[in-house]
Amino acid sequence: MIAASQLRNGMAIRYEGEIYKVLLADYHPGQGKMGGVAHVRLKNLSTGTTWETSLRGDLKVEDLPLEKKAMDFLYSDSGICTFMDSATGEQAEVPEKIIGEAARFLMPEMRVAVEFLGEQPVGVEMPDFIEVEIADTAPPVHAQNDSTWKPARLENGVEVMVPQFIKTGDRIRLDLNTLKYMDRAKAAK
Repeated sequence: MIAASQLRNGMAIRYEGEIYKVLLADYHPGQGKMGGVAHVRLKNLSTGTTWETSLRGDLKVEDLPLEKKAMDFLYSDSGICTFMDSATGEQAEVPEKIIGEAARFLMPEMRVAVEFLGEQPVGVEMPDFIEVEIADTAPPVHAQNDSTWKPARLENGVEVMVPQFIKTGDRIRLDLNTLKYMDRAKAAK
């Protein structure tokens, strides 16, 4: 058991009988008789829903040990993503609803950290940035102001906004948390 004031991003906890992953934890100490408050964003590991709440800093919650294993993404079928440990051949299945929108960016043989609570896979830790290819966008315009953006469709069908100079076939780096363009991907030498 740990105090809510000790919660950190990435932890797994049991609170009110449900198991959650802490997505965001921010502790604000109190003043005088006023106790501190932990503002947290929690993701329910059985339903995939997120919840934001404030907890008293001295509230005790059960800390659960999460184990991470590097696994390769194999395929997705009927809302289930299948991963394999290349060293042991062991496979794990994680529902897409637990992974969230990031599941659309999983590519075959992509290596990610699969999180386990005991023997049960409960989540996937996706990279913060990912390289993707532009499947379709308007022709590039070089003479305009660089602060204007245009829509572009990625190879997986997701639409994002990109600068005017980007063209179809370009590879870009995308911030997976915000789905925002970061920069052009460096060409392999």
